[in-house]
Amino acid sequence: MKKHIALVLFILFPIIITATETRVIVRAKAKDAKFIGSSIGGAYVIIRNELNKEILTEGLTEGGTGNTNLIMKEPKLRNTQLADDNTAGFLASIDIDEPTFVEIEVFSPKGHKQSQIKVSTQLWLIPGKHILGDGVMLEIPGFIIDILEPRTHQFIEMNSLENGKLKLEANIVMMCGCTISKDGIWDSEKMEVKAIIKKDGKNISEKLMQLVSANLFDTEIEIQDSGNYEIIVYAYSEATGNTGVDNINFIIQ
Repeated sequence: MKKHIALVLFILFPIIITATETRVIVRAKAKDAKFIGSSIGGAYVIIRNELNKEILTEGLTEGGTGNTNLIMKEPKLRNTQLADDNTAGFLASIDIDEPTFVEIEVFSPKGHKQSQIKVSTQLWLIPGKHILGDGVMLEIPGFIIDILEPRTHQFIEMNSLENGKLKLEANIVMMCGCTISKDGIWDSEKMEVKAIIKKDGKNISEKLMQLVSANLFDTEIEIQDSGNYEIIVYAYSEATGNTGVDNINFIIQ
């Protein structure tokens, strides 16, 4: 009799499985540098259910770049936490009712399309089992490079050039916005910054660029003929393998 009653109750009042809040913090850390946060516009995070590609949550990393001494100078032991309450991250709250296999995509830095890198990883989220502290940390390689002079699609008169030379300037920072300077933590002397000059689609010369002030590199390039020009500026660190590129087109007439 009791079994029959239990069966009837189960049919009338089935067990309802409720979703459980599961928190996970995602952080984007620049390779050989610090965390990517509000000062550089943040990194954009998307968390998807890998089974059906449904977006479970998305948003920006917010906060500071972190403790310089801890991240860049102090030796690290196993389980050393690099982030604190002020360090940039995206705190996601996801309601799931069973273990869920997800993909986490990070696009960084969000506000610098020409330097933007996509990095992703996959992992299982378990209902109610939070992933906090350093959380899920994805490394973002590269440099942010902005060519400042000449300007994109600028028309430049040949007779305006002094001694046939054109000034080239580029601003270069780490992916977290951290400063590049001579003999600094991110030492310009240990990086190669070079401009590749093309005219009408053909390489005509290359010039090394030198640091003139924090993050600012420049050089002069010789212009002999009118035409359509392209400049490609790259930065390269042999020690870390970091690379970055920007390019512009302009016209000499």
